Amino acid sequence: MDFTIGEETRLMLELMERFVREEIIPLETAFLTKSFSEIEPEVDKLRVKVRQMGLWGPAQPREYGGMGLPLTDFALVSEVLGQSPLGHYVFGCHAPDAGNIEILAEYGTPEQKKRWLEPLVAGEIRSCFSMTEVELPGSNPVMMDTTAVKDGDHYVINGQKWYTTSADGAAFAIVMAVTNPEAPPHRRASMIIVPTDTPGFDLVRNIAVMGHAGDGWFSHAEILYHSCRVPQSNLLGPEGEGFRIAQERLGPGRIHHTMRWLGVCRRALDLLCKRAVTRPIAPGQVLADREIIQAWIAESAAEIEAARALTLQTAWKIEHQGWKEVRQEISMIKFVVANVMQRVVDRALQVFGGLGMTDDTILAFFYRHERAARIYDGADEVHKLSLARRILKPYRARAEELKEGNRVFR
Repeated sequence: MDFTIGEETRLMLELMERFVREEIIPLETAFLTKSFSEIEPEVDKLRVKVRQMGLWGPAQPREYGGMGLPLTDFALVSEVLGQSPLGHYVFGCHAPDAGNIEILAEYGTPEQKKRWLEPLVAGEIRSCFSMTEVELPGSNPVMMDTTAVKDGDHYVINGQKWYTTSADGAAFAIVMAVTNPEAPPHRRASMIIVPTDTPGFDLVRNIAVMGHAGDGWFSHAEILYHSCRVPQSNLLGPEGEGFRIAQERLGPGRIHHTMRWLGVCRRALDLLCKRAVTRPIAPGQVLADREIIQAWIAESAAEIEAARALTLQTAWKIEHQGWKEVRQEISMIKFVVANVMQRVVDRALQVFGGLGMTDDTILAFFYRHERAARIYDGADEVHKLSLARRILKPYRARAEELKEGNRVFR
């Protein structure tokens, strides 16, 4: 596996790093203290600058106006942009649009691509992905109550969804709904495009997460679909293939997430070190003089590098072997990197003390909103169990053979 960074990629990353530090991070105070709608004009100005620099849509297809970077290159980009909660949005490679673009590019009809994909890549509209349900476990997505029943040339959708990220102000949703209830569990659901101005699409509320409901792109909505009627031509991919398409989306999407989390780690460790060498604790002494702080710094740096190496290796394998061959590694990076991030952010917050609990730094935001990393896209426990089952499978197949003699331990 060759992780050598080409000169063009290196220069691009340096340019993005400088832009994040000089243009995006200074906007964070306003982001933390105002609504998203209030700061959106300033954010849009930065997006214009990114377009002028030729850095818009790093992960998006070239034929639709993006940069079309391969997955390993975009992983490095995601780490840089992840240092700020606004990074990916400013560069036009933010969730959930990035994943929806992948789905539309792969499975959209020419009409769907013209109406939804092209303006989505261009940043002219936003989208959302509506899958998680209120009363059913997100850890078992085959359990789904939302239905899409055929009526003439239409689907009629009924159900309740929540944690539909960025629904507030989105032009359309990609909805997972049961279209084939008699099929095997993983063949029951389909993905359907639902314009948000469709009668029966009811955005009930933006859900408060750790006390912050948000608005616009930075929000998570509860949505009721009640007799929501859309043409059957809004179906994405084959009927009953919703879960398979979702799995294809989640593989690369995990790289996007985990490298963004490593960007969070980099930022948190940087803040921790700056605080440690400047915070006095006694005459002539600063926090960095304490061995416990030094141990936290060393542990954080080592954990970040180990998680980064595992993630980049996984990205390379997905790119060259396909996501199906890398399912074990995809499970690994999800819980490994999420937990590294939680520990690093927690250590940084501890070093900042009372200041870390305020919104005078970005750390409290990271602590509030990134804790969910161990829950969404599959809880830690689900990924660990899935990984363990795959590892044990060949051993279980040889269990009787292994019982013979001392070969068990050889």
